Amino acid sequence: MVLSLVVIVLFCAYHFLSKEPEMAGPVHTPTAPGVSGSSDGLERKEHAYTFLLVAKDQVGVNADTMIVCTYDTEAQTVGMVSVPRDTLVESGKLNSVYQKGIETLRDTISDMLGVPIDFYVGINMEGLKVLVDELGGIEFDVPVHMSYDDPTQDLYIHYEPGLQHLDGQDVVNVARCRKNSDGEGTYPHNIYDAYPDADIGRTRTQQKLISAIVQKALSNPQKTNRYIEIFLEYVNTDLEFGEMLWFAEPALSFDFSTGFASTTLTGNGNTYYPGWGEYCYQLYPEETLETVNTLLNPYTRDLTLADMNVFQYS
Repeated sequence: MVLSLVVIVLFCAYHFLSKEPEMAGPVHTPTAPGVSGSSDGLERKEHAYTFLLVAKDQVGVNADTMIVCTYDTEAQTVGMVSVPRDTLVESGKLNSVYQKGIETLRDTISDMLGVPIDFYVGINMEGLKVLVDELGGIEFDVPVHMSYDDPTQDLYIHYEPGLQHLDGQDVVNVARCRKNSDGEGTYPHNIYDAYPDADIGRTRTQQKLISAIVQKALSNPQKTNRYIEIFLEYVNTDLEFGEMLWFAEPALSFDFSTGFASTTLTGNGNTYYPGWGEYCYQLYPEETLETVNTLLNPYTRDLTLADMNVFQYS
């Protein structure tokens, strides 16, 4: 009976308060006169929306996590693509652009990938912790040995590989872990890196964490009101409340087993750039184009390299 009442309340809220979101226009060229949402053959798919998810690092002012998503609410597909924090743009490493504001970071990534970003979502790690605890934790397969201690941050991360139950703080710790302080790393060039492929491995873990959290949240629709409360309290976003409600209805019927796919943009993580030194991550243009067209493209035609702005130093 309680669940039925919740469903009725949500149904009423959806129909009276929800607002269909508006889409952003093409990135690099102006909209053709009299043609809404199209330019040079670029026309948006109906109800395919794009998002930028950002989490700030805990001690500085840079972005620690950057993920672009496209959710096609009609086809019921989600493509999630992590953008490595050290990705090279003309001004330096992409994560430092966050210092100029989340809107500037959104515009920079949108220009780079040629994909309009409809909404940004700034994730507060405390909010992530609260959400996971609200769900009663998640079951997660920790992929690598993690051992990192930093008393200055009151940060102590200790996990061994394997399936285990993670509460909110555990999820934050696993998502943040990049290096081990015990010298038991796996990357041949740096014994302190926790993953064989350095930060790329961590982005893969973050994608899996997000997937596990969202799947458990959607399996408990009776908590939808609480999810929205947490979202409004802890998240910095340009999504309006009515737009959140609009997305809630199709999301509740989403099937992760058939509609979800994720990856990380590929590139060379040992690129030197003047003023920034080594270990900048220079994207491979062709591979980036393929990833964007496969998982993110919200247009009715494939993008080309001419539609994108993938910076190349050498």
